[in-house]
Amino acid sequence: MKNIYFSLLSVFILSGCQNTSNTTSLYDAIPENASVILHIKDKESLTSNLKNNSLLGDLADTKNYDKLSQKLVALDYVNTTQRIVLSLLKDKNDSLQFTFATKYVPNLFKIDSLQNHKSEQFKINQYIAQKITIKNERLYAVIKDSIAFAASTQPLLEAILQPTKKNAQLDKIIKTTNTDQSFSVILNHKQLKTQTTLLPSDSLFTSRFTNYSAFDTEISQDRILLNGITMANDSTNSLINVFKNTTPQDTQIAKIAPSNCDYLMSFTFDSFATFKSNLEAFNGTKTSTSITTLFNNIVEVGVITESDNTAVVLNSIDVIATRDALISAQTEAEEYRQVTIYRFDAPAVFQKTFSPLIGFKEAAYYCNIDQFFVFSNTIENLQNIIANYQNKTTLSDRDYYNEVVSNFSDQSSLFQMATSSILKTTLEKGLDSEIKPTLQAYKLSGIQYIYDTNFAHVNAIIKKNKAKAERNAVTELLNIKLDNDILNTPQFVLNHRTKEKEIVVQDVKNKLYLISNTGNILWKKQLKGPILGSIEQIDTYKNGRLQLVFATPNHVYVIARNGKNVDNFPMIFKDKITQPLSVFDYDTNKKYRLFVTQGSNVLLYDATGKTVKGFKFTKANGTINHKPQHIRLGNKDYILVKTEKQLHILSRRGSARVTPKTKANYSDQGVYEYNNTFTTITQDGKLISIDQKGGASIKNLDLNDNVAFTTTTKTLAAQSDNKLMIRNKTLELDFGNYTAPKIFYINNKIYVSVTDLQAQKVLLFDSQAKSIDNFPVYGNSTIELDNIDKDSNLEFITKGESNSILLYEIN
Repeated sequence: MKNIYFSLLSVFILSGCQNTSNTTSLYDAIPENASVILHIKDKESLTSNLKNNSLLGDLADTKNYDKLSQKLVALDYVNTTQRIVLSLLKDKNDSLQFTFATKYVPNLFKIDSLQNHKSEQFKINQYIAQKITIKNERLYAVIKDSIAFAASTQPLLEAILQPTKKNAQLDKIIKTTNTDQSFSVILNHKQLKTQTTLLPSDSLFTSRFTNYSAFDTEISQDRILLNGITMANDSTNSLINVFKNTTPQDTQIAKIAPSNCDYLMSFTFDSFATFKSNLEAFNGTKTSTSITTLFNNIVEVGVITESDNTAVVLNSIDVIATRDALISAQTEAEEYRQVTIYRFDAPAVFQKTFSPLIGFKEAAYYCNIDQFFVFSNTIENLQNIIANYQNKTTLSDRDYYNEVVSNFSDQSSLFQMATSSILKTTLEKGLDSEIKPTLQAYKLSGIQYIYDTNFAHVNAIIKKNKAKAERNAVTELLNIKLDNDILNTPQFVLNHRTKEKEIVVQDVKNKLYLISNTGNILWKKQLKGPILGSIEQIDTYKNGRLQLVFATPNHVYVIARNGKNVDNFPMIFKDKITQPLSVFDYDTNKKYRLFVTQGSNVLLYDATGKTVKGFKFTKANGTINHKPQHIRLGNKDYILVKTEKQLHILSRRGSARVTPKTKANYSDQGVYEYNNTFTTITQDGKLISIDQKGGASIKNLDLNDNVAFTTTTKTLAAQSDNKLMIRNKTLELDFGNYTAPKIFYINNKIYVSVTDLQAQKVLLFDSQAKSIDNFPVYGNSTIELDNIDKDSNLEFITKGESNSILLYEIN
C-alpha cells in the first residue's frame, strides 16, 4: 500500500461501521486527539485509485513525501480484504503518529520475505503484543476480540486498549458514513492545525468553523469527489452554525463573476435578520444598524477576487428597495457601457457586518447590474465585471464551471470556487512544500455547504478539466493502470442504477476489476481462473438489478454489483469448461438458461444454478468448437452447437430442428443470422449459409485462408491478412497483425473496427468502408464502442500498455 497514506493526508488536511453496542469495535482504535480518521472498505481498490489519480501523482514529488512515506511504511505490508480504520494525529512534539484496526486474519502482515525487518514479542497487560520494525520504523500490535489493533508507538497502543468514554459526537458522525463506499474520511477540525478549505488562508476557516466533518470519497483518475456532512455542538462557537434557522438559496454569483477571476465565495440566507443575529452571537459583537438596511432585501452575498482586486456582490430580490438604501451613500463617478459607477462612502461595511466571512474593507465604488450590486476597490475592476457580464464571458458561461457544479445542489448556504493558482497555493501551505507542477489543468475546484437542522451537507470536488475537443476529434479521456498486466479485452457493462456503462477487465493474476466511466476502481475480486470469452449480465432476482455472469475453466460465477457472489455461486466443475458461458433469455422474460460446454458435452442450468431437465441434446459427436448460440428467425428459436464436422441446429428443448443438407469443415468462429440464414465460415475461408429448411449455399469471399468474420442481419465484415471486406467492398490495409473485425450498430449507424496489434493502431470504418475521421488511434486490443454516459458522444475502450486501459471519446 506504498505511499497511499501520505497522499491521503495531503489532500484531507486541506479540505462506517455502526457501533451501537459495548463490544470491541474497529473504531475503538481512534485516539481522542486524532485529526484525520480514514475508513477503508477495500484497500486494494483504494490503492489502485490513488496510484491512478493525477493530482496525487503531482503531490508525490513534494519534499515531505519521503518523510511521511517512511513513517507509514509498515502499512504497506498489511495483507487483508477486511475493513481498516486508520487514524492520523500529531504528538506533543508535532510529529505524525498513527493507529489502525482491522479484523484479524492469518498472515495479516506480509513481512516474512523482507530482509530488513525485525519482529519481537512483549506483553501489554494481559495481551501478547508484537513489535515490528521495518526500515527503522516501528509498529506495535495486539489482537483483542478478533480485532488487530496497531499503533506507531507503544504508549499510543496502550492508550487505545484502555476503555474510554465514547465521544458521542464522533460516534454520531461516524454513523453518517456509507459503509458500502470504498473510502470515507472524518476530520477533527479542532485537532487540525491548518486550514481546511480552498479559501486564501487569511479569509475564513479556523478551528472555530466546525467540530467534525465526514466525507464519502470517490477518487478516480482526474477528480477527487467528496460528499458528506459537517457538524458542531455549540451554536455560538462554530461558524457553520451562523446558518442555523436560515434556508439555503440558489447560488447565482457565477452569473456576474468574470471567467478570469481567481476565486469566488458566496453565502445565502432567506432572512438577513436571522443571519445577522447568528453572526453577532458568533462574534460576540453588535453590528451598527445605520447602513445594514442595505441588506434587508439581499439573499446572497459574494466575494470575487482577481489578482489584487476584490469585489463584493449583493444579490437582491428587490432592486428598487436596494437602490433606495444606497441613495444616501453614493456619488456618481463615471459611466461605463451605459452602466453608472458610483463612489461608495461606507467601504468597510461588509467587513463590519459579515466578518469573518468577509474581511474586505476597501469597497470604494459600486455599480448595479440587473439584480446584482457590485462593490470594489477600483473602477477598473468594476469595468472588467461589467464587460464580462455584457460579453457573456462569466464563469456561468464556461463549460468547466458547469462541469464542476453539476456535482452540486442548486442551493447553497456557503459556496466556494478556486482556480488552479489558489489550489496550488493552498496545497503548498498545507504541505509546507513547493509543488513543481502548475496544476493549470485544474481550472476550478469547489466546495459547497448546505445547512440543515444542526448540521450541513458538504459537497466538494477537485477536478482536472480537459480542453474542449473539436468536432469529430478523438480524445483520450482516461488511462487507467491496473495492478498487473491485462489478461483479456476490457468491456462495457450496464450500471442498472445510473443506466450508464462501466468497465470490467481481468488481469493476469485473475483479478477482476469493476471501474466507473470516470476511472474510479469500484472493486477488485480474486477469481479462480481466467474468464472464458466475454462477461454477460442477467437479472437473477427479476428486480431490475443486474449481475455479472461468466465462466472460468472450472467455475461459473454470478457476481452482484457490489462484487459479492450471488447465492449458489460460483458453481464448481471437476471437468474443464472449454467454451465461454452461453446465456439465453428466449422470451426476454428473465427466465435465463446457462449453457456450460465441456469438450463435446453441454450442460444446462437456470439462473439459480439448478440443472434444467428435459433438454435432449447433451453430447455432440466431436469437440464443440464455439460456445452454443441462440438465434431467432421469425417466431422460431434455434440453438446452434457446432463442431468441426457438424452444425447442430436445435429447438429450445434440444431436438434437431434443421438438418444442413451440405457437409462442411467448420472453423471455430460463430454462427450469425445473416440475410435470414445461419451463416458461418468454413476452415478454408468460405462463407456458408444455411436456410431454415437445411438448404446451403457456399460463397468464396476472395480472401485468403484464416478468414475472421462477423455480421449483423444485413451487414457482413470479414478480414484476412491485410484485406478487410465490409459488405461488398474490400479494403487493402497496411500489412500487420489484425484482430477479428467487430460490428457495432449504434443510433442506426454501422461501425466496423479492427486493430493492428503490430502497429498498435485501432481502425474504425462506417458501413461504406469509409474510415471514420481522426482514425487510426493508439490501441493494443479490439475495442468496445458505445455511448457510456449522458452526453451524445460515443466512447470506446481498448488496451493501452500491458497494464493499462484507454478510454477514448469520439466528439
